[in-house]
Amino acid sequence: MIYYQTENSTRTLAEPNYAGNIIVILANLPDFLRTPILKKRMMEFFEMPDPEKKQLINNALEAGPTIPFPNFAKLFKTWLEILTVLPEDQRSGLFLAYLNEISEHPQKLITFNLDGILEIFLSLDKEKQTIISQSVKNIINRFEDERKRRLLLVIPDNAQTYLKL
Repeated sequence: MIYYQTENSTRTLAEPNYAGNIIVILANLPDFLRTPILKKRMMEFFEMPDPEKKQLINNALEAGPTIPFPNFAKLFKTWLEILTVLPEDQRSGLFLAYLNEISEHPQKLITFNLDGILEIFLSLDKEKQTIISQSVKNIINRFEDERKRRLLLVIPDNAQTYLKL
């Protein structure tokens, strides 16, 4: 286990995927509970130190493919909907954290049901799709060429089209 001190507590980054376990639990909650809990957890992300953010992203990327897709779909759609109401700097910060990790380790995205994820995105109304695609596009366009190339190799062509990449 790795321990480090923050202002108010000692944090633990351990081998067990605690964030992944939380994700699985959230995926199984009914909507009326999932949305406020997920939003609260997402807001906590912005207060975390960078090493903890990175660990959380890694845990989420590990846990996602292990969740039965119908449950994952509900959770992912809720996550996207919450992202669309966050301020742009927070939305971009969260997407940037995920895209950085995926561009460094593209294999982490390959284990996901990418066609299913695209369908979830397309199930959002057009305004929410635009908000998300604009944020993602702005981040990817700021990446250096090699990082952008690695990322675009694992994003299916149809998803790139819908995201306007």
